[in-house]
Amino acid sequence: MKVSRLTRSELGLCAFCVVSLLVGWRALADSLLLALHDDKYTHLLLILPVSIILLLREWPSLRPVVAPNVPLGSALLFVAVLISGGARAASVSKDGYLFLTMCALVTSWIGAFVFWFGNSASRQVRFPLCFLFGLVPIPRVALDQIISLLQLGSAWAAHALFVIVGVPVDQSGVFLTIPGLTLQVAQECSSIRSSSMLLVTTIVLAQLLLRSPRQKALVILFAIPLSIAKNGLRICTIALLGTRVDPGYLTGRFHHQGGIVFFAIALLCIFGLLWLLRRGEGAPRASTSVQG
Repeated sequence: MKVSRLTRSELGLCAFCVVSLLVGWRALADSLLLALHDDKYTHLLLILPVSIILLLREWPSLRPVVAPNVPLGSALLFVAVLISGGARAASVSKDGYLFLTMCALVTSWIGAFVFWFGNSASRQVRFPLCFLFGLVPIPRVALDQIISLLQLGSAWAAHALFVIVGVPVDQSGVFLTIPGLTLQVAQECSSIRSSSMLLVTTIVLAQLLLRSPRQKALVILFAIPLSIAKNGLRICTIALLGTRVDPGYLTGRFHHQGGIVFFAIALLCIFGLLWLLRRGEGAPRASTSVQG
């Protein structure tokens, strides 16, 4: 009986996912196309495969605790329908509509999981389920505000580094002036792509490698100023190379493609902090089960 009920749960969830994709394929396709064509949304490509992998890792341990929760699952599905209906009825921008329809799609997936697998199984995989909300593209108006903050933060970080290395510098907003060069931290220099990728990577690593929610939150919060500092270091390095070594650094390959170097430096800092916190937590876990 247990095997029969579990089989129905798995088939029910798979059937719902197929139906949801038939209904909401355009929103998902638009989100993935946005990630492929706009660097600001590249991180969206990581969300679905990471969530699926983490769910599959836990799948064998879910089978003994399957107990469908029809009322709660139905309530979440109803919320998804309300969000989707509101998106169609309201007068919103194109990116606002995509935001709402993707929220509805992800909510429906979570609702279906709760419906077929129940509370215990859902709690066990709440991280990969909630991580699916990373598929929801941030509306442009909100993203522009984040980019503006990154621009200003990067300018201040670069300013601090110039002061530390003894280079005279004046700052006016996102403009920096050093001997022989005035530069602007433009939107393209805000490092939104690498900052998003660093944050997503840090969230996953913290979940897999740490046990304490407080420690996980610490690492994730650390990634935000670290990302700004990383971009400040990039700006400072390119400016110094361009004014003291070769002006070609200001417009050359290192300027446009060297971000991976500074991303790697930031990632090494994250690994260092994770290593320290894991030592503080004591003996490592016997398994990498995904638990909050």
